[in-house]
Amino acid sequence: MQFLRQLFLAGVLASLISPAFATNGYLAHGYGIKSRGMAGTGVALPQETLSAAINPASIAFIGNRVDISAAVFSPRRSYDVTGGTAQPGELAPGKVDSGREYFVLPEMGATWQLNDHSAFGLTLYGNGGMNTDYSAKDANNGGMGTFGAGTAGVDLAQLFLAPTFAHRFDNDAAIGVSAILAYQTFEAKGLANFSGLSNSAQNLTNNGHEDSFGAGINLGFILPVVETITLGGGFRSRVYMSELDDYQGLFAEQGDMDIPASATIGLAWKSTEQLTVLLDVQKTWYSSIDAVGNTMQPAFNTCGASGPVNSSCLGGDEGIGFGWKDMTTVKFGVQYEAANDWTWRAGYSHGNQPIPETEAFFNILAPGVMEQHFTAGFTKKFDNGSQEINFAAMYAPSYSVSGQINATQTVELEMKQYQLELGWALLF
Repeated sequence: MQFLRQLFLAGVLASLISPAFATNGYLAHGYGIKSRGMAGTGVALPQETLSAAINPASIAFIGNRVDISAAVFSPRRSYDVTGGTAQPGELAPGKVDSGREYFVLPEMGATWQLNDHSAFGLTLYGNGGMNTDYSAKDANNGGMGTFGAGTAGVDLAQLFLAPTFAHRFDNDAAIGVSAILAYQTFEAKGLANFSGLSNSAQNLTNNGHEDSFGAGINLGFILPVVETITLGGGFRSRVYMSELDDYQGLFAEQGDMDIPASATIGLAWKSTEQLTVLLDVQKTWYSSIDAVGNTMQPAFNTCGASGPVNSSCLGGDEGIGFGWKDMTTVKFGVQYEAANDWTWRAGYSHGNQPIPETEAFFNILAPGVMEQHFTAGFTKKFDNGSQEINFAAMYAPSYSVSGQINATQTVELEMKQYQLELGWALLF
């Protein structure tokens, strides 16, 4: 376990990986630079080592390959409180922007063809999204901070190392499996005024970063339907994580913060020799993770009335969460193979964001409200096709969710995003 911890931490530090994704909930809008150029589609179109993150069967078609990429990601998060006068129990009126607007997000992978039918791969990639940093001096509250206890926010990052095996049959169908070895780190700050609602106030906030480790499994398949249409699918199980002990007074079930299951199914239609059209549908079961899916109400009122030693309070077995719903995302992508070893891509995705209006207050800390993504990208092959330069860009237009804080106040959560990514691939 110590070796895994050092390996993951080295990857985090060396690559400057960050917890900034917050795109489809806190999943990335895609995995692999080619997929992200098509809004995250590609579960039925194997093209790169990171395809295994969604569909482990993909690597049976890729051959010997190394992919490395890094993205500059810029989420712009804010909340805006209207009504009230910042009396006790209220937030200060006004708009507050979260700090840290730029992040570097790397990922990498390699695959090896073992024989004509089997392949092995290793991928390293991340998730994130619960990342906010509301400076006390900017919080419209006389330097006291968003919740009256200094600079407030949370910081969640997840990193996955996934060894993968895939087998390809004579009819070009394939199956694959990945073991998911997961590391996550979390920090919360500025929440001391919630201590009366916590079962363990000393493990609620301002305890620095706490690590947890876990494991899960990822399964996938590729199935030719007709000569020009391929069906693909993948299912990632719930990833069971060790508890975040330093935050057992915040997260439900004494700091339990598992990673939700997710499934994707899609089609790739090669409509001409040059043009491929893709359609994917992805579902993530956020509500199954109590720390994420449990609602804020009626727990706040229950704890305020009967004291903190209560299973519905922060950290309890049925404790307060962020109230996230399950999320279904529909993704559409196109890829055009042009002359002179150029390939061009574009995509669009839409998902109903997971935060209900009734949960807006607590989600000041985790405003994962994005619904739409517009993407584009390209590949240029060189060195007789043995190397590639890949590029992808993403824009997620502003979206907001508003909800009541109390009888006199409303809060609006808002976010928009930009991302540029550059990658290199070696085929050997």
